[in-house]
Amino acid sequence: MKWSFWFGLLATFALAACEIDEPPQRSVTTRTVSRYPAPEQSKYPPPPQPFTDPSQQSAPVTAPGPYEDTAIASAPAPAPQAAKGDYPYGVPVEGKPGFVRSPYSPDKMTDVRGYAPGTEVKDPYTGKIFLVP
Repeated sequence: MKWSFWFGLLATFALAACEIDEPPQRSVTTRTVSRYPAPEQSKYPPPPQPFTDPSQQSAPVTAPGPYEDTAIASAPAPAPQAAKGDYPYGVPVEGKPGFVRSPYSPDKMTDVRGYAPGTEVKDPYTGKIFLVP
């Protein structure tokens, strides 16, 4: 009785696996593709624009209107970028090539393997920039 039950169960799974499912029906839809005219290409390139040096131009002076504020607010100057020579160099760790001690956190080591000497690196502990020796 045990064998007949398992044999019947196996036969049921075998027959169920042999059943062929029909692929789902695709709905037939027509897609319209918009066709834009090709841009006209000129035989000649566009004429060059005259060069005007922005430092030589002066801003036009206009009188304030009746509803405008007479105080002129100037935009704050952007912070100057530090030159590469302004950053300190890291100190190499003896016996561990590729590791340096940051000048900002000398008690911790920073992995600089894969960086060329002179590359700016951000100290992961303080967020400040130093150079790879």
